[in-house]
Amino acid sequence: MSVSLARTGILLLGMAAAACTPLRAHQGYIVDVDLVNSVQPGVDNRQSVQQTLGRPTFASQFGAQDWYYVARDTRNLAFQKPKPNAQITLKLTFDQAGNVTSITRTGLEQVASLSPSGKETPTLGKKRGIFEDLFGNIGTVGAAGARADGTGGGRDTP
Repeated sequence: MSVSLARTGILLLGMAAAACTPLRAHQGYIVDVDLVNSVQPGVDNRQSVQQTLGRPTFASQFGAQDWYYVARDTRNLAFQKPKPNAQITLKLTFDQAGNVTSITRTGLEQVASLSPSGKETPTLGKKRGIFEDLFGNIGTVGAAGARADGTGGGRDTP
């Protein structure tokens, strides 16, 4: 009887220890250092970069057309929120002709940690009640067609 009790205790102890094992995960691009180092500014273009590194994680939407390759390793215990352990971000900048002009590598130092502040956003200034929100603009809005400089509105008159 005591042997089965000891086995059960060891089994429960092993399960408890397994529950505290850190979980590791990888997200995004899988970095191959040799392939990344083979891309050279002034030599490669968009097509050769895509053939070498594959499609980017995302591309910039405004301004210069930059490509970003992002890889992140996270770690957490049990049901805790995952925390970044390591991150590599490759930024490839292209000129108008589509040639690589620069390659920038950044790490975990560029990751911003945001923590929301409760149910409302803190702001500077006076706190207003519901009646001030509902009726606070009465009398502050100008008449229809009036301009801010007080000259009237509508069509220009000589």
